[in-house]
Amino acid sequence: MSFELPALPYAHDALEPHIDARTMEIHHGKHHAGYTSKLNAAIEGTDLAGKSIESILSGLDMNNKGVRNNGGGYYNHCLFWEVMSPNGGGEPSGELADAINDAFGSFDAFKEAFSNAAKTQFGSGWAWLCVHKGGKVEVCGTPNQDNPLMPGVACGGTPILGLDVWEHAYYLNYQNRRPDYVSAFFNVINWDNVAERYAANK
Repeated sequence: MSFELPALPYAHDALEPHIDARTMEIHHGKHHAGYTSKLNAAIEGTDLAGKSIESILSGLDMNNKGVRNNGGGYYNHCLFWEVMSPNGGGEPSGELADAINDAFGSFDAFKEAFSNAAKTQFGSGWAWLCVHKGGKVEVCGTPNQDNPLMPGVACGGTPILGLDVWEHAYYLNYQNRRPDYVSAFFNVINWDNVAERYAANK
């Protein structure tokens, strides 16, 4: 069974002014769609066909560039759309908030660590908040479409929050001002979704 491009859980313009509608249209309808079709082509007729994307990535041969790049791109964007919401922003609560405070000392310290991972990622890549078995959370960054599910990549664990810092994610609105885009992202984070991912993977 082939992978399908998921529908956005909100309208293209729902995240404005933080992320503009035209960027969302291109990012979802062109870039994510491209990763989806290329992933399907890369796994067709192989023993990876029919497996979940999580299973494919966690057992990945890192030399298989077609699956690494397009499988990562598919998974990363599926997560990205869902951890944003037009009603987002604020701070997490409950167990997730406790885990963040335990790991970083405060929400502000987490925000600084996550923002730094995003701002200092050279070239294209992602910033992540991951959870390890037992509930410990950690921030890290990855290049290109790599993610911590892949063998030996970054901090390991399961991604529960990701920020795309490829230029196609922000350049129409922010040009070279990546720090402004990173700051704006905190206004649209869907902490309820992140908390659900934390509870399911701790």
